[in-house]
Amino acid sequence: MAVNVSTNGLTRRNDWRARGNIGYAAFVAHRISGVCLALFLPIHFWALGSSLKGAAALDQFLSWTDMPLFKFAEWGLVVLLTIHLGCGTRLLLIEFGRWQGLRKGWIAIAIAMSALVGALLAAILLAK
Repeated sequence: MAVNVSTNGLTRRNDWRARGNIGYAAFVAHRISGVCLALFLPIHFWALGSSLKGAAALDQFLSWTDMPLFKFAEWGLVVLLTIHLGCGTRLLLIEFGRWQGLRKGWIAIAIAMSALVGALLAAILLAK
């Protein structure tokens, strides 16, 4: 099903079938990981702000880091970072490089890199 979109007198086709493409999945992964990382920033700034209040306030905040939920969130953050890095690097190479097209191999490398980093971090966190 195609939809014609008109902006400023120009018409372009938006074909919904293209959304099943692996390139679209990489776009969505990059976008969602970026939004999730942006949502993490207030928590990070809160931690930095507690360090400005003194060592006792920072130690109180850091006591939360021993909780299993925090360890899982830390793992998720690292996985999100690797997904965002891999998909973003692919996007930059396509945009500014001489490469054109989908580059499915690059998507596979980004997924493999994220899975590897996630597995390594999970092993490290579970070993503690």
